[in-house]
Amino acid sequence: MKTAVCTISTKSHLFKSYALLESVRKYSGADLFCLTTDTNEQPELAFIHHSVLESLDSARAEKIKQRYKNNPDKLRWALKPVYLKYLIERGYDNVIYVDNDIFFYASPDFLFEKLETASFLLTPHFYKAHPHKEQNWLEANFRVGLYNAGFIGAGKNALHILDWWIDCCTYNIKKAYWRGLFDDQKYLDLIPVLFDHVEIIKHRGCNFAGWNEEEAVLQKTGTNELLINNDPLIFIHFAQLSIERFSQPQSMAHDAFNAYLSQLQKHKPGFTFQSKKLTTSSFSTYFYYLRWKFVRLFESKLL
Repeated sequence: MKTAVCTISTKSHLFKSYALLESVRKYSGADLFCLTTDTNEQPELAFIHHSVLESLDSARAEKIKQRYKNNPDKLRWALKPVYLKYLIERGYDNVIYVDNDIFFYASPDFLFEKLETASFLLTPHFYKAHPHKEQNWLEANFRVGLYNAGFIGAGKNALHILDWWIDCCTYNIKKAYWRGLFDDQKYLDLIPVLFDHVEIIKHRGCNFAGWNEEEAVLQKTGTNELLINNDPLIFIHFAQLSIERFSQPQSMAHDAFNAYLSQLQKHKPGFTFQSKKLTTSSFSTYFYYLRWKFVRLFESKLL
């Protein structure tokens, strides 16, 4: 079985890709790939196979590159299924894509084994889903998607699924909750409905993050191994909420955070996480939350 783990990065974030792929290499013999979207420079780590935009020369890839050439974020997101398909067509049986803000603490090889029977793997967000409290999290499942696009597993029989996802990304990558759109991610909701042999990974040690921490039972073993709902930690998605929560000394994932930060600093000396600046995207998200709270309050007065 020929396996690969891949990620996509801009030059400015290559240090995160290095930390990610080194963490995979520690536990797995899978080949490691990084697609850079804004540079042709070779990576500093010899064990990483480097890909560039020019490598992706299919008709579908060209449409993606043309449509999003002026938006680096949308280009990276739209290229996920393109890159997965590219590697499968070059002889890999099973390929895992992960965002470059992910870090592994154990082997992902059991996920490759799942792709021997499944064609496609998805990990749920595992947001809170309570209808009687904190309903904003319940509704988040429907706003941003049931599954997190930071992890995707695809086998050699998944080309038709990837083609469909590529076409969706070509159609539109946009945050428009009222239209059922959330970048490349919301389309994933339909994949288990439209296609067979799709497995939803419910192992809680996979894609552990700040958004699903509170819905899990965390404990440490005698050897200081972190368990999430009795599942061993496999990988953490260090998006902003994860950083904010796991960087706190009282967090049970604090040791895991420190291990991640240490690897980042290895490739970018002096690096520290800064408080997130208010961006147009984050302001829009916060504004939506405030609007949601207002609507809920208004409804409660009417009803």
